Amino acid sequence: MMENKWIICPICAGKTCDRIREDTVLISYPLYCPKCRKETWIKTKNLQVTVMKEPDILDAEPMNL
Repeated sequence: MMENKWIICPICAGKTCDRIREDTVLISYPLYCPKCRKETWIKTKNLQVTVMKEPDILDAEPMNL
């Protein structure tokens, strides 16, 4: 059986509404905490959650279609 756990807010250490399993991979996921009402960008792999710096939308290169 796959192990799963709740994602803990890196700011207030409260439990969020999101759960991850062992095989979950998130890249640039906006994690919202209902307790502190903050949004944090995270990435996760193998039940390890890492806080990311917010992506700079203004520094992104324009898309050439």
